[in-house]
Amino acid sequence: MPRATNNPASRARRKKIMLAARGFFGARSKVYTVAKNALEKGWQYAYRDRKFKKRIYRRLWIARINAAVRPMGINYSSFIHLLSQKGIGLNRKALADLALNHPATFKAVVDASTAKD
Repeated sequence: MPRATNNPASRARRKKIMLAARGFFGARSKVYTVAKNALEKGWQYAYRDRKFKKRIYRRLWIARINAAVRPMGINYSSFIHLLSQKGIGLNRKALADLALNHPATFKAVVDASTAKD
């Protein structure tokens, strides 16, 4: 009995890899094995960096909040502590946006958190 290779499926599988590797440099876009390795490594980096991006943004928000509260005579950690004590439930992303785009509103939040009862 002749050997069956299922050529249409094999070709489709290779074509899918080669199409995904379009735009890669040199053999990474021309040679199937090299392209497959480059794509797999790229997918690993993409998976890892989707997680890492969240850490990067959190650091950015913290830096922006810290820079905004320093002129008001308070540091970041004290500010966050005061917010939690007062029960103000704004997250760091929202606070950083307020600090950058709405300074008057951010100042009101800072004043509310530092106000004596």
